[in-house]
Amino acid sequence: MKKILILLLTLTIISSLFVGCEKKEALDYTIKFGVLPAESAIPIIIAKEKGFYEKEGVSVELVPFNSPNDRNVAVQTGNIDAIIGDIMTSLTFHENGIEMKITSDINEDFKLLTSPKSGIDSFAKLDKKSVSVVPNFVLEYIMDEMAKKNGIEYKLVSIPAFTARFEALLADQIDGVIFTEPQASMLVAKGANVLATSKEYGIKAGTLLFNKKTIDSNSAEVKAFYRAYNAAVEYINTTDASEYSNVLTKYGFPEAIQGYLGRGVKYTKAQKVTNESFTKVLEWTQSKKLVEKSYKLEDISNFTFIE
Repeated sequence: MKKILILLLTLTIISSLFVGCEKKEALDYTIKFGVLPAESAIPIIIAKEKGFYEKEGVSVELVPFNSPNDRNVAVQTGNIDAIIGDIMTSLTFHENGIEMKITSDINEDFKLLTSPKSGIDSFAKLDKKSVSVVPNFVLEYIMDEMAKKNGIEYKLVSIPAFTARFEALLADQIDGVIFTEPQASMLVAKGANVLATSKEYGIKAGTLLFNKKTIDSNSAEVKAFYRAYNAAVEYINTTDASEYSNVLTKYGFPEAIQGYLGRGVKYTKAQKVTNESFTKVLEWTQSKKLVEKSYKLEDISNFTFIE
């Protein structure tokens, strides 16, 4: 009898180990996540392509966009649940009754580049020159902050599409532009000059945003999304870029992304947005008269999924 009990106990332990190794029970709701072909989207894409969402039992559909404006229309029409965005986007959405909550920061480093033939290699030479950014979004905020700290003015040129801005700089139709990776490195390879970066200036405004309705109704899915996101960050930081970078071309990334990632770029896991960053962006957003109400960070955020 004693031998039988020991055998049953052993089988129970083995069974529990197998269960622990199996894929987690699938959750019901499919998160539709809007992505742009930018550095901050890479962990989200890798989590999809390498099966990290599936491992966490959550279904995530990635919806590619080429401009923030198109992405925002999809949010307004209720076609997507979450996006890569910024603090000012969350504020303006809330101002218009759309509760897109900040759930974490993103990996970001935006670069200010000048055109190859412009000869602009200092902020003094950029004064009164044309710079293309998307108005009312993070790019304009970064440019405004850099201009203010260097005591210059600039002429804003609105070119929403990534490719159009890229070509305009190379054709010397504009003097400057702000891009994240991989577009920034591609422009440098074609002769553009990096004047400054958001990391150098300590400027942070990028975020992940989830619709409050999605958060309230499908909190388990959002939690699983972030577990997969952080697993993808670990994977990127410990894996040679040649093993995963080719899948990024499916989402609008150029093949040159492998060269950028291969330089030892390190990603960080999802973190909270600081109150300091929020306050600076809020003041800027109010100065642009994009919002009239008074907001606190806790009004437009929910960091419980990364705690």
